[in-house]
Amino acid sequence: MGRILAIDYGRKRSGLAVTDILKISANGLPTLRSCDLLSFLKDYISKEPVDTIVIGEPKDLQGNPSESMRYITPFVNLLKKEFPNVPIVMHDERFTSTIAHKEMLAGGFKRKTREEKGKADEMAAVLILTSYIESLSHQ
Repeated sequence: MGRILAIDYGRKRSGLAVTDILKISANGLPTLRSCDLLSFLKDYISKEPVDTIVIGEPKDLQGNPSESMRYITPFVNLLKKEFPNVPIVMHDERFTSTIAHKEMLAGGFKRKTREEKGKADEMAAVLILTSYIESLSHQ
């Protein structure tokens, strides 16, 4: 039984989150430079079983793919090639960055921590993964 891993993919940095073995809760992993992400995933997946990779799918307010899909799509295609036995799922990520910043404020994070861009990316990945887990329970 493997974990579900979520990625909030960005041009410079990518936030990561992973479930526990029972796939109940989402926990953040350290934010990485996007150029280092593939080698991290290869190493992680060689040590931890991963059943599914969830990628945040940016959409505009009308539900159409956003401009940033032009650099996310090639990354998703690369993942499918590198991990042919791991399902890759796109999941709506609208407002995750905004919610992450609000959660940091509500959680009492100090200003310096809130300004760390990597922390918001990590929290966005946790939100994507949590939303995905909830969507599975409604199916």
